[in-house]
Amino acid sequence: MSDGRLSVFKTYKLYVGGKFPRSESGRVYEVTDSKGRWLANAPQSSRKDARDAVVAARKAFGGWSGATAYNRGQILYRVAEMLEGRREQFVREVADAEGLSKSKAAAVVDAAVDRWVWYAGWTDKIGQIVGGANPVAGPFLNLSTPEPTGVVTVLAPQESSFLGLVSVVAPVIATGNTAVVLASAGAPLPALSLGEVLATSDLPGGVVNILSGRTAELAAPLASHQDVNAIDLTGADADLARELEAAAADNLKRVLRPLAVRHGTGQESRDSDRPQAVDGEDWSADPGTRRLTAFLETKTVWHPTGALGASGSSY
Repeated sequence: MSDGRLSVFKTYKLYVGGKFPRSESGRVYEVTDSKGRWLANAPQSSRKDARDAVVAARKAFGGWSGATAYNRGQILYRVAEMLEGRREQFVREVADAEGLSKSKAAAVVDAAVDRWVWYAGWTDKIGQIVGGANPVAGPFLNLSTPEPTGVVTVLAPQESSFLGLVSVVAPVIATGNTAVVLASAGAPLPALSLGEVLATSDLPGGVVNILSGRTAELAAPLASHQDVNAIDLTGADADLARELEAAAADNLKRVLRPLAVRHGTGQESRDSDRPQAVDGEDWSADPGTRRLTAFLETKTVWHPTGALGASGSSY
């Protein structure tokens, strides 16, 4: 016998600066499952939301990049812990978003949890791979060390709404950058729920900012934003990727190109909530270090050791 109570529907919000605002524009759009059934109304972010996210990411950059790599690793591992505790919720959301069976969705969520652990382990090791002492012919020490690029805009994969999302966000923040993430336009709910996990995982507010809405509408102002240092084009189609790369050149942003995209008319990516992008990567494969090194700069420091005298002493 029914108790007559109404279900409490989940209200999805953006995640910006460690808080959960609604879109500044007040707009929402319907999110449906693979069979066209309504799931929720997601906030449709505006350009103002995108600018607010950049401000939050820039504000958080100093503290996050200045934290020890070991501490960043601890926080990323804490994200994995929190995801594990909310596993059933994400299995349900991924199954609805990607049209998967419960068992396949569970495998995707487990892989996403493992991906956070993978990158947590790399935070204090990547410097040993891409840095070190350089051979110099002279009385000098020459040391190269990696440093984060800054604020990175990430266009999340359109078709892999959770494992792909984690795979592009985790390496950005593992190396000390902060991120403005554009969630999959057609399947944003797992990404918006991830914001709730990040908020309870010791991750400082502003390190990751998650926006939902039309990818092209949000990506264009972010690609030309003078306070964005890099952009990951994974979730863009071929035509949009070319336009964003041209806009990014204005302030010499680092650009990570998608491995494969489907060539569309260009108009599709502007008028559809489901851009015609193809995730050009096998997100279940070993991710390697490609994305860890994509948004790192190399700082080289020279230091004199003193000229050797006739007696062989250094000073």
